[in-house]
Amino acid sequence: MHYPLSLRAVGLVVGLYLVAVHLLAVFKADAVRGFLARFPRWHAAGVALLTVDLVWSWYIAFVMDWGEFQAWRAPVLLFLPVAYVFMIALVHEFLAARALGILLLLAAMPVLDAAFMQPPRSRLLLVVLAYVWVVLGLFWTSSPHLLRDHIQFFSAAPRRWTLGAWAGVLYGVLMLVFAMRW
Repeated sequence: MHYPLSLRAVGLVVGLYLVAVHLLAVFKADAVRGFLARFPRWHAAGVALLTVDLVWSWYIAFVMDWGEFQAWRAPVLLFLPVAYVFMIALVHEFLAARALGILLLLAAMPVLDAAFMQPPRSRLLLVVLAYVWVVLGLFWTSSPHLLRDHIQFFSAAPRRWTLGAWAGVLYGVLMLVFAMRW
């Protein structure tokens, strides 16, 4: 699957997102901690994120080259909405955590695609982040209670929260600086 995104565009978008989200965590710490504490079990957020996951997955399955597995395209395109309905109907615990995990897995794909075979070594900022998303996505999808545990770990100590938030801001700023140079 090839996303027509440049390394610069992906670096700018991801960098701006990291800076914005982590600055929000710095300056609105109590509100963000409260939101994150409720998030893993928030069913409506899970349905919304799962809907995004469905549309994105369906698009990928529709446009990708299946090669010798072309016969699988129609069953997969049919299976995705059926799985979506069953997930909403049967998975009530930590649906938002699972849907966020799936979204992270999907989001890693265009980031890695933009960085593939690009010359600047600073592209590794995006690659490392994408693989962190993949690992977290796998964990949060298969063991969604870990998202709750990760949130509790950072929320437990104000110093840990502040350090984590500023680390995210710094990573985003680094990504923006290097994206300007790509």
